[in-house]
Amino acid sequence: MDRRGFLKTSVLVGGTAIAGKKLNAQENQNSAEFVGILVDTTRCIGCRACEVACAEEHDMFVPDVVNDGAFEQVRKTSEKQWTVVNKFETEKGDVFVKKQCMHCYQAACAIACPTEAMKQTDHGPVIWRGNKCIGCRFCMVSCPFEMPKFEYDEWNPKLQKCTMCFERLEEGQKPACVSACPTDALMFGTRVKNLEIARHRIYSYPDQYVHHIYGEHEVGGTGYIYLSAVPFDQIGFRTDLGKKAYPEYTKEFLYAVPMILFGVPAFLLGLNALADASRSVPESEFTLEFDVDKEEKKR
Repeated sequence: MDRRGFLKTSVLVGGTAIAGKKLNAQENQNSAEFVGILVDTTRCIGCRACEVACAEEHDMFVPDVVNDGAFEQVRKTSEKQWTVVNKFETEKGDVFVKKQCMHCYQAACAIACPTEAMKQTDHGPVIWRGNKCIGCRFCMVSCPFEMPKFEYDEWNPKLQKCTMCFERLEEGQKPACVSACPTDALMFGTRVKNLEIARHRIYSYPDQYVHHIYGEHEVGGTGYIYLSAVPFDQIGFRTDLGKKAYPEYTKEFLYAVPMILFGVPAFLLGLNALADASRSVPESEFTLEFDVDKEEKKR
């Protein structure tokens, strides 16, 4: 790319590519190819094996689940912990809830990203690609669950969030948290199958669950879906999100932001385009080989 091309890229981004980026999110989020994780909070015992497995898998801070007193407060994910388990005192006793990126099937963070550094993969998991990031942090602003976290204290900062162990999926393995869960509170599979199992549990045990699957419709549907014995607002979930996919809100927000705020990201995108002109990132594919039918036989 020559100097004229660089400047053209910067201007176009500032004027249209960021503020008016065309929505190309997946419309068929019920596709059998889309994958996710079903979290049954009635089965979670708060052992936090998922936290440890996640940390070890991604070379991050490994929590001391015995002595760190984590349940004394409601925690958020951080740049050092992609997933956390919180305890909530409810009318039906203590409920433990795993929290992480929800992997929205129409991901606002991916739509807001001007360089596709935040990328929704073909099967649903949303990943971050450092070689494309310009540090604009629009992904952080657009996420309704406040999941992308920025490494402010690092000289070469990254955006940190759960990737649903995408590298493991490519190798035919389940996410580390799912493999580590001793009570099958976490179940990996296709979205269609996970929803089928969730509905079956509600139908079979109507007194055990509230009749709502969190993530089935919220913000257009999410990769992580949840079952609970108590209303979701009692265990830390946002219940004000509605069914509208968040990329629509993101588009409206970006149109409303003063254009001067796009100057730096536009300039950085020009640099990114200059550096990216001669490189390409191949798309990855993986095949699901898990027998999710066997899981229900354990009930």
